[in-house]
Amino acid sequence: MNEVLLDAVRHNNWATRRLVAFCQEQDLSEEQLTTPGVGTFGGIVATLQHIIGSDGSYVRRLTDGSLPWLDQEEDVDLATLATWAEDAERLWEHLLGGPIDVERVIIVDDGTREVHAGIFLAQALNHANHHREQVCAILTGFGIEPPDIQAWEYAWVTGRIWDRPATAQS
Repeated sequence: MNEVLLDAVRHNNWATRRLVAFCQEQDLSEEQLTTPGVGTFGGIVATLQHIIGSDGSYVRRLTDGSLPWLDQEEDVDLATLATWAEDAERLWEHLLGGPIDVERVIIVDDGTREVHAGIFLAQALNHANHHREQVCAILTGFGIEPPDIQAWEYAWVTGRIWDRPATAQS
């Protein structure tokens, strides 16, 4: 088990699932789902599809696992993206269940580059954070307060942070 990575990877999966669920709860119009924000990848659905597809691609290459939906180019809805995020999360949990050779070389960019698995994993987490913030910016532009998807909120939701008793604070 790769305990040092548990919180980082689990936060990443939780934050994506939370953002998809939040967007589902908002009953957003087609225009809101497809209108890109300034400096963003695309609209909400396109950006979430990019996050989840990239996340799936990263973990598939790290595990040599299978995600049959990964190479689909078609447009999807939020419900489908929620299912895909859960599929990718299961593969991430499988990865975390065994040793990770961070020095293993992964071939990327159509065979033109090589990168160590540890960097590949770091990129996966950074990439998702970057694009989730873009979705939050789009929501804010529509006057919708996005959900708190920071690691601190994940910690509260999962019991990984707590208040100290008043007697222990002095």
